[in-house]
Amino acid sequence: MADTRTPEKVDNLNEQRSGNRADRRMEPLAFRVLIADDHAIVRAGLRLLLAECPDIAVTGEAASGQELLRKIRESAWDVVLLDIAMPGRSGLDILRQIKNERPKLAILILSSHDEGQYAIRALRAGAAGYLTRHCAPEELTGAVIRVARGGKYISPVLAEKLANAIDNNVHDAPHEALSNRELQVFQMLAAGMQVSQIGRALSLSSKTISTHRAKILKKMNMRSNAELMFYAIDNGLIDREQVSCIERDAG
Repeated sequence: MADTRTPEKVDNLNEQRSGNRADRRMEPLAFRVLIADDHAIVRAGLRLLLAECPDIAVTGEAASGQELLRKIRESAWDVVLLDIAMPGRSGLDILRQIKNERPKLAILILSSHDEGQYAIRALRAGAAGYLTRHCAPEELTGAVIRVARGGKYISPVLAEKLANAIDNNVHDAPHEALSNRELQVFQMLAAGMQVSQIGRALSLSSKTISTHRAKILKKMNMRSNAELMFYAIDNGLIDREQVSCIERDAG
């Protein structure tokens, strides 16, 4: 069959094909993801899950904030999948430092805490998105690709909380007055952990934890850890299962 295309049409088609090839060259074959979580089993599970997506390549892991910072300084990444509850320095502190050193690096928070606890704080600190570990696998892979391409990922639940955050008629809850570190200590106290246990978990002295506790009680206008616990449960900051686990461990 004779080719009925005019020279102009052939030129346009060739330009289009060349453009498509150029676009593919500009975008990596697979987005390079670094998983930062202190639990080896979680990192392994995430690696297996993300391996199902051909657009994603998990090319590194970090078990601590210090290791994470070292790896982002040594290599190039498209996305960091960060657990906000890393031991030692708080995940939010690490997030801020990463954004100071690598402003264009996309950081997606994957947390066991629901959106009401850390999501808005994380976005303000520079996170490109926030997901809980209860999310579906396809939601996670979709979020990774979205932020890798320069977008933001906000779930419907988080979108509602962001709307409330800018609504003048919606008043901040008492725990919103806490600093990031105080919120972290508050949740651990509310779950039933002792000052010494919290100090070991966060690599801080018992005296520092006691100082945080005093500030928390003052800001929350409360007098005891029991009050903190009931408040945390009522506001979804911890669940009863967390308290039961601490009690079993103590026993």
